[in-house]
Amino acid sequence: MTPLPRWVDIGLIPLANVALAFLAAGLLVLAIGENPLAALRFLLVGALGSAEAIGYTLYYTTNLVFTGLAVALAFHAGLFNIGGEGQAALGGLGVGLAMLALDGVLPFALLAPIGILAAGLFGAAWAAVPAWLQAYRGSHIVITTIMFNFLAAALMVYLMVNLLIAPGSMSPESREFASAAHLPFMHEILGGIGIAIPRTPLNVTALWAVAACVFVWVFLWHTPWGYEVRTVGLSETAAVYAGIRPRRVIVFTLCLSGALAGFVGLNEIMGVHHRLLLNFTAGYGFTGIAVSLMGRNHPLGVVLASLLFGILIQGGAELSFEMPAITREMVVVIQGLVILFSGALAYLSRPLFARLFAAPLRPASAGQGD
Repeated sequence: MTPLPRWVDIGLIPLANVALAFLAAGLLVLAIGENPLAALRFLLVGALGSAEAIGYTLYYTTNLVFTGLAVALAFHAGLFNIGGEGQAALGGLGVGLAMLALDGVLPFALLAPIGILAAGLFGAAWAAVPAWLQAYRGSHIVITTIMFNFLAAALMVYLMVNLLIAPGSMSPESREFASAAHLPFMHEILGGIGIAIPRTPLNVTALWAVAACVFVWVFLWHTPWGYEVRTVGLSETAAVYAGIRPRRVIVFTLCLSGALAGFVGLNEIMGVHHRLLLNFTAGYGFTGIAVSLMGRNHPLGVVLASLLFGILIQGGAELSFEMPAITREMVVVIQGLVILFSGALAYLSRPLFARLFAAPLRPASAGQGD
């Protein structure tokens, strides 16, 4: 395979794949009798056309950054963690239990770090069992992590229906947390310094997502532990020869991956809903797989891919409202096309770019041969 400049491999090729996905989506929209350019305009305006739209887009992006980083980190160790949905649910459970127990006795200054710690620990704990099974019993990580998604869903239903439901509530959700356990919204923070923006679910967890990206980048490429993770991912045999213990690295990496996914619970439970409830993960764990693939398992790529999917989620909702012929199901199909071209067909355009970048080298090579 012809080597390509890194900026082409991790930048230009993903952009080409996204363009192909939107071209296919445009043909689909055209097939039902709608104008693809008008649909694209509604999509972009709905996601980026106002401060309120941008707030919602960044809110969705925040969740996808966490799950995308979780998948990307595991990939670098040669692990395919598709248990982000369950790990996010348990992260939310950890936050909820901590806030329900402590919101009446501790101030925000203590509740905020406790919430972060609870989300990470519960997410890591839910990933620890599949990690141990993979490292010490040879169980396939894909099978165990996806099974734990179902276990997490069943556990959440049992707890919410039988133990944590608010007295007198007709829906399976807990009581609302005290105000000290609410993470500040961005419109509240900016309003405090005189910048007025519309009310949206975007909260300070977005800043924690930025910190998580920086942490993953530093951890993987600028620490000895990250070197061990990448070595195990490339070759366990070489890792053993270098004195690295792959089993320990596998368990540690997947636990850290689970902690990152668990921060979705921080954003949703402590940042937005302010109560524990069911189904708050909304498929972010599975979408994080596509985010990681599109972002080439790099934190910067994960951020850009998360932003794209945030635009699709928020803009898609507005698109289905403005053009009723394009239903929510069709919006999901458009998202699926992006996943298809960025995942299964990720290298569809690579031969073309290889020929384009190899062409300038041919005359020089021919001259050297003469």
